[in-house]
Amino acid sequence: MKNAFGYILGFLVFVAGIPALMWWVSGRPFPWAPALPWAIIAGVLMVVGLCLSIWAIVHMKKVGEGNPFDAYNHEVAPRTKHLMTDGPYRFSRNPMLVGVYIYDIGVMLWLMSWWALLVFAIEVVFLTVQVRSEEKRLEADFGDEYRKYKQQVPRYFLR
Repeated sequence: MKNAFGYILGFLVFVAGIPALMWWVSGRPFPWAPALPWAIIAGVLMVVGLCLSIWAIVHMKKVGEGNPFDAYNHEVAPRTKHLMTDGPYRFSRNPMLVGVYIYDIGVMLWLMSWWALLVFAIEVVFLTVQVRSEEKRLEADFGDEYRKYKQQVPRYFLR
């Protein structure tokens, strides 16, 4: 049950909550659709972002035998037992977040709102603090293996 709670919480916060907040602060009516070229670009980004996040979650559950979701040093779901260095984790140490960011960029393009951009910027700041906390935990859990991985693979993407 604790494992399901982490996934449900992740969905509610990242797939529904943050985009709903972006929509609310944008002042756009519901439903809202931008002009066709922007709608297509935004839709593709949202789908790609969700697919990347789901791939990373499934890979972590299958190979790592756990879930990454610690919320500011509070375990929300069982921690992974193995350091993830393959699959989507060979390109990014945080492919789930990269997927969330791509998804959110799609939402921002859909809404075409500076207010949505502000929500995204605040989200990035909070999640960067969270990621730094997770990195300390991963170093404690996996030691030199994680430090070596950290030198080889960027936190998000592009070194």
